[in-house]
Amino acid sequence: MTTQIRPYRVEIAQAAIDDLNERLDRTRWADTIDGADGEYGTAVSRVRRLAEYWRHGFDWRAFEARLNAHPQFLTEIDGQDIHFLHVTSETPNGTALLLTHGWPGSQAEYLDVVEPLTAAGFDLVIPAIPGYGFAGPTTSRGWNLHRTARAWVELMARLGYERYGAVGNDGGSMISPEVGRLDPEHVVGVHVTQLFSFPSGDPAEMADLTEDELKAVRTLQWFWENMGAFNQLQSQQPQTLAHALTDSPAGLLGWNIQLLPENLDDDFVLANVATYWFTGTAGSAIRFYREMALDQEKADGPTSVPTALAGSAHDFYGIRRFAERDHANIVRWNVYETPGHYTAHQAPEVLVDDVVEFFGSLG
Repeated sequence: MTTQIRPYRVEIAQAAIDDLNERLDRTRWADTIDGADGEYGTAVSRVRRLAEYWRHGFDWRAFEARLNAHPQFLTEIDGQDIHFLHVTSETPNGTALLLTHGWPGSQAEYLDVVEPLTAAGFDLVIPAIPGYGFAGPTTSRGWNLHRTARAWVELMARLGYERYGAVGNDGGSMISPEVGRLDPEHVVGVHVTQLFSFPSGDPAEMADLTEDELKAVRTLQWFWENMGAFNQLQSQQPQTLAHALTDSPAGLLGWNIQLLPENLDDDFVLANVATYWFTGTAGSAIRFYREMALDQEKADGPTSVPTALAGSAHDFYGIRRFAERDHANIVRWNVYETPGHYTAHQAPEVLVDDVVEFFGSLG
């Protein structure tokens, strides 16, 4: 294994963009029932509108330039190339932050917080989860949250950081606490937008839930009963779906935007979807769910690193009593009136302020 860190720039070939445009032009659209568009899944009308904008309005080169404005690198860890942005502040000996996205997001989630966080004195390391984005698909079995967390610990050590914080959203909110569990000597704190701790099934756990806790349970129940099909399919047969997602940009749009809601701007939605398209990682990204389902590794007790939640009132953010079972040192629990799941993009100032206050409180 080499520990070399190689500079990288995003440079999608024009031929790949031309191929995308031709495929969009030849889209064979799904039918829909009059008056029921969206009731059976992702609305045809939304996919058509976004596909039209992708073809004639969205500027990939502008997004590419935005990524390339920041230093990027590749390094091999555990047999897999890892792609990451590494943006340093002008503050010497400041705390580094490791920021991890989820699915169907990407590193694009965090671009709006790069400038304010570096201005606040933080170095930033923003990797793509293996199999998501510019390092290409995963090439071996077993890339789940535990293996990813171990890779992140190695990455931060390779970069020479003795002190760092782990920040995450969505899947990153599962990976980041595991980084803290694995590397408590160097991780000073974990900051996430969700804490995914759930009832064990014991009826006694539900007996004295507060109204706020019951609301969170109902939100979670609604999500799994109405939106949870993606998880089951990706956990069981990701390869079955990968054929369509890899071959059809409209198909990729239709699948991924089920969790990129309409209150997001079109450019952000397409930056994320196009990243999967151009890197050929739609299939390997959803394979992560199968790897999670097969994962037999269990936590040995709760995490101990100081942990902060900055949730959105319009998203599932967690249930504190269950979170405290899994995380023994929750020191901050804030829920904000922000638009939803992608706080770093939808309300970057809220996330930045909470991150700065949390890590500032740790000394």
